[in-house]
Amino acid sequence: MSEETQYTTPPPPPPPTASAPAQSSEMDQRNWAMFTHLSALLGLVSGLGFILGPLVLWLIKKEQMPLVNEAGKEAVNFQLTMLIAFLVSWVLMLMLIGFLLIPLVVVFDVVMSIIAAVQTSNGTRYRYPLTIRFIN
Repeated sequence: MSEETQYTTPPPPPPPTASAPAQSSEMDQRNWAMFTHLSALLGLVSGLGFILGPLVLWLIKKEQMPLVNEAGKEAVNFQLTMLIAFLVSWVLMLMLIGFLLIPLVVVFDVVMSIIAAVQTSNGTRYRYPLTIRFIN
């Protein structure tokens, strides 16, 4: 009788792994998108690296992760806009107003990059204010 019960009991169900990759993928996309925004901060130390960081991460991951594609475009567009603002401020140093504008541009860049990274890590698609959209 014990042999009969062994054959009639159904096999145990497979472990639930189908939903785990989707959650992991969404979290991976959020993380990569957040790193795309934060890479601009690391680049501020090295001059033009504030454009190269987001650009490189965007080019590497844009085909694989749609969220990173959107975040990368936003980050690159914003950093290009900040580059233009910095160059205009640098020229305006001849009229002394640039000395006030350059720190404001740098602080605005840092604050907006941090806000974008936090919003992206929370799952919100962030659009930078005052940004020229070079890449659509």
